[in-house]
Amino acid sequence: MTINIYDDEFDVKDILKEAIDKGASDIFFVAGSPYAFKINGSIIKEGTERLTPDLCESIIKKIYAESNCADYEQFAKKGDDDFSISIGGIGRFRVNAYRQRNSQAAVLRVVRFELPDYQELHIPESIMNFADEKKGMILVTGPADSGKSTTLACVIDRINTQRNCHIVTIEDPIEFIHSHKSGIISQREVLHDTEGYLTALRAALRESPEVILLGEMRDPETISTALTAAETGHLLFSTLHTVGCVNTIDRIIDSFEYNQSQIRSQLSMVLNAVVCEQLVPGIDGKVIPVFEIMKLNTAIRSQIREGKLHLIENTMTSCKNEGMITMDEALLNLVRQKKITAETAMLYSVHPEIMGKRLQV
Repeated sequence: MTINIYDDEFDVKDILKEAIDKGASDIFFVAGSPYAFKINGSIIKEGTERLTPDLCESIIKKIYAESNCADYEQFAKKGDDDFSISIGGIGRFRVNAYRQRNSQAAVLRVVRFELPDYQELHIPESIMNFADEKKGMILVTGPADSGKSTTLACVIDRINTQRNCHIVTIEDPIEFIHSHKSGIISQREVLHDTEGYLTALRAALRESPEVILLGEMRDPETISTALTAAETGHLLFSTLHTVGCVNTIDRIIDSFEYNQSQIRSQLSMVLNAVVCEQLVPGIDGKVIPVFEIMKLNTAIRSQIREGKLHLIENTMTSCKNEGMITMDEALLNLVRQKKITAETAMLYSVHPEIMGKRLQV
């Protein structure tokens, strides 16, 4: 269906439905460009009709009209706003409205009602098996839009399916809607259901959860509370925008100005695993997830506690039989399977010089 955005009868819901039908993750309304979808990590501009500032303003007013609580007049004054809308028969969207170059713009994130199939997404069983853990902390890391939330949604769904427990998720935004299965699941959205991650995490500890999903650990106080939650018998999942398992541990420790030895000790006891995820372009034109997996054994716990983080990667390499794999080894496997090019492996490699020698590039 061709949507005429300049037609007086134009309905913005038609674009939202088109985005759902095409499997888009995000929708862009920015003056000077046609409206666009992000599909499989690529921005696809729809048609040739460029949005004018007036048309962008009109579209954003229509989006606000679909919300029960958002205030367009407040946005017009402040220039930034964040809210969600649900449209029957179409879906749910997280809206970020903002001003740019003296015109209004918006990016909408599609919130999926259907949960993804981990096998279709090529998430390995070794990661899904983290659903069997009963306590401790598991981190999924990687750059923005690398699939962290999707991977965690699959693990949480397995827990929800297989275990009779209470799961509390704290997210910004909620990206997948879970239904109650064997367990009970409470999903809280920052700024809508709670004022922030730290407030919600502290409250969650009084809500009798067995499992907590903390969307992001943004500051030392939240990290400290998360460590305590894992220490007191909860299974806690969270994310960081770091590339590499060792970098993740380093980032957590460095976020504390004082008592770093205490944090190293605490982290070495409660951390169960770190997964680093990247999405890389495949030879077939689709994106492929690649995972670095670190599971904490006695040697790695000791290296964290003693501050010998530079030894961890070698330990991971020598402990492949325990289900560990480095990012470069995972990339190399994809090259050998002819799923990605050597150039792609070099681009996403942690150690490109060593990778080049192994690939003989």
